[in-house]
Amino acid sequence: MSDAGVPVTAHDVDAPIEYTGATRVGGPLLAIRGVEGVGWDEIAAVRLPSGELRHGLVLEVSGDIAIVEVLQGTGGIDPELVSVAFEGRPFDVPVGDGWLGRVWNGMGEPLDGGPPMLAGQRRPVSGAPLNPSQRDVPSNPVFTGISVIDALATLVRGQKLPIFSSAGLPHLELAAQIAAQANVAGENFKVVVAGMGLTHADAAAMREVLESRSASGDLVLVLDSADDPVVQRVLTPRVALTIAEFLAFERGQHVLVVLADVTSYCEAVREVSAARGEIPGRRAYPGYLYSDLASLYERCGRIKGKPGSVTLVPVLTMPGNDITHPVPDLTGYITEGQIVLSANVHATGVYPPIDVLSTLSRLMRKGVGEGRTRGDHMALAAQIIASLARARSARELADLIGAEALTETDRIYLDFEDAFYRDLVNQRPDEVRSMEETFERAWRVVSVLPERELTMMPSASVATNYRGSLRADNAHADVIEHDATSESAEHRG
Repeated sequence: MSDAGVPVTAHDVDAPIEYTGATRVGGPLLAIRGVEGVGWDEIAAVRLPSGELRHGLVLEVSGDIAIVEVLQGTGGIDPELVSVAFEGRPFDVPVGDGWLGRVWNGMGEPLDGGPPMLAGQRRPVSGAPLNPSQRDVPSNPVFTGISVIDALATLVRGQKLPIFSSAGLPHLELAAQIAAQANVAGENFKVVVAGMGLTHADAAAMREVLESRSASGDLVLVLDSADDPVVQRVLTPRVALTIAEFLAFERGQHVLVVLADVTSYCEAVREVSAARGEIPGRRAYPGYLYSDLASLYERCGRIKGKPGSVTLVPVLTMPGNDITHPVPDLTGYITEGQIVLSANVHATGVYPPIDVLSTLSRLMRKGVGEGRTRGDHMALAAQIIASLARARSARELADLIGAEALTETDRIYLDFEDAFYRDLVNQRPDEVRSMEETFERAWRVVSVLPERELTMMPSASVATNYRGSLRADNAHADVIEHDATSESAEHRG
């Protein structure tokens, strides 16, 4: 029997050196002693006595000891009998159009019964964040077909805009709807969806929603199930982003990448970190979680001189609805806004249950306006958000002193809030709304307010689009009738 770490094949300088035996097996990790010339992130072939072949990545090299992360897990591995060969290259995947219209696992292996991906070109999945000096300014919108997002938190090509959610909210349903409906007004557009840590039911539901787009050859679906090896979950978003980068920057297409659920990814990173014996940071996550997330998020954007773009929508759940949790907290530092889902809105039966006053797209100004959406888009969005803030204050006051004590104007703002959620926000999960319909609905909602309250709107836009406040007139009539009835009752008393 060979001693642990002794090379057993070294006669061919072009062949990988194979080492037999491991000094330690822990979690998904193997420790191999006696290695030479092994580099970080190098791919390794792990062979069991039965002939089974597994893949691994070199996480760390210290002296002659290499720590190998086994992608399929270390279950069933005898440390004395296992052999490991280092291949002298990072983990990579083939790139090309063959990914489109297919379903893959987190390692790039087919899940749809089709052939494996074969291509002449390969790219390392670790990728590289875009050089800041070569970044181009994100511009022009990505239309989602969802009114509340397109109107008030417009997604811009090259932007990273996360969705913050909590357990029990329809974040996966919303992510699938965005992936199924998104478009860039007739230009070349592709979608890459990476599901991480999904239950089989969620994975099946996502495949069903995306089936039509996948069949058209416009979508790549990369799925990692909750019962897959934890190391595969770490690779899943990297494989998806590698595919997207090739389609965008070498094929010249606009690509939307949807990652769900990033919290599951971060928990996988935490598990691997614990197996490595690293000193934990906040909530037991590793201290490098910020840079790890940045290595994913910063791979999106636009490059000067290249027509394509990568737009990123990461979906994450906040444990205990805690927005200060490390995952949403660190994500917020890196990304350019957020879409926040609300349990209170969800309880009213409204879909998508977006908390508009907590939602923000910091790059919205780069993607809307004349020639992109409409000249009054930003003013209309600002007017709606300011009016919602006034309505929320009025509702809080009503909870304290009763609705009867509110002023006439405050009551109209409450009517406006009801109309906003009923006519603009609420829509079916399979409903696609054009920008024309979204603007028509938005003006219908704004017209609930008296014209004097539209202080943020250009007068020319008000003159063209204001509906004469039919609902507001009704609200005024109701208020006047209510006041008259009250006065009459008091007089009779």
